Amino acid sequence: MKKTIFDLLSRKGSSPISMLTAYDYPTARMMNEAGVDMILVGDSLGNVILGYENTLAVTVDDMIHHGKAVCRAAQDAFVVIDMPFMSYQASVEDAVRNAGRILKETGCQAVKLEGGAEYTDRIRAIIQAGIPVVGHIGLTPQSVNTMGGYRVQGKSLKDAQKLLEDAKALEEAGVFAITLECVPEALAQLITERCGVLTIGIGAGRYCDGQVLVYQDMLGYAGNIAPKFVKKYADLHNTMLEAFKQYKIECAERSFPGEEHTFAISEEIIKELRG
Repeated sequence: MKKTIFDLLSRKGSSPISMLTAYDYPTARMMNEAGVDMILVGDSLGNVILGYENTLAVTVDDMIHHGKAVCRAAQDAFVVIDMPFMSYQASVEDAVRNAGRILKETGCQAVKLEGGAEYTDRIRAIIQAGIPVVGHIGLTPQSVNTMGGYRVQGKSLKDAQKLLEDAKALEEAGVFAITLECVPEALAQLITERCGVLTIGIGAGRYCDGQVLVYQDMLGYAGNIAPKFVKKYADLHNTMLEAFKQYKIECAERSFPGEEHTFAISEEIIKELRG
C-alpha cells in the first residue's frame, strides 16, 4: 500500500525511516521490493548519472524524465523529487510553476528544495498549491560555490544557531520533513527534538527520524571515494569491472557466445541456402 505523509509522520521518535536515492525504473523497483520507505529522485543525478562535476547543471526536465521512471516503479514507497538549481530561487512564481510541473508530470508525492528561512515564501506558496514539501538544510550542494566546498555545517555557535532557526522556520512554513546534510550529530539530535516534523539525516548522525544515502555510494557502484558518513553495503564497482573485463576477453577469444547461447536451424535449410 502506498505510504502517505501521515504514515511517515506517525513514526517520528519511534520507528526510523529508510530513504535512498533512485533515478531509474529497475533500481526503484528493487528498493520498493526491499521495503524502503522513501525514494528520493535527487539532483545528485547530475553527479552520479549524467557525469557533471556538481548538481548545478541539472534541469527540471532532467528531474521529470528520471522521476517518471522512478514513480512507475514505486508502488509502495513515498517518492520525493528534488527541485534543481534555479527552479525556485528566482521567484515564488517560478517555484510554484516548477513544483507543479514536477508533481503533475511524474506522479511523485512531494518535492524537496534546499535552503532555510530565506525560502519560506516559496515553500508556503508551493504547499498552498497542494504540493507537499521536504526542506533541506546544512550542506546544500546547490550552494557549493558560496559555501566554499563540501564541508560539515553548523560547527560554530553562530552557524549552529542559524540551522536551529532555519529548521523552525521550515517547520512553520509547513514542510513535513527536513533533510539534514553534513551536520554534527549532537546538533542534528537537538533539531530533531525541537521540531515536530521528520528529520532525515545524511551525514547527520544516529538520532534523526530517518536516514538517506545515495545508492551508488552505499553499493560501492561508482568506484569513487565515498564520504565519511557512507557505509558500503556492497562493492559493485569491482564486481562489475571484473565482469566487463572478462566479457571483453571472451569476445576476443571467441569463447563467448558458447553453443548454449545460440539458436539452431535445420542443416537442410542451410544447405539449400548455400546452394
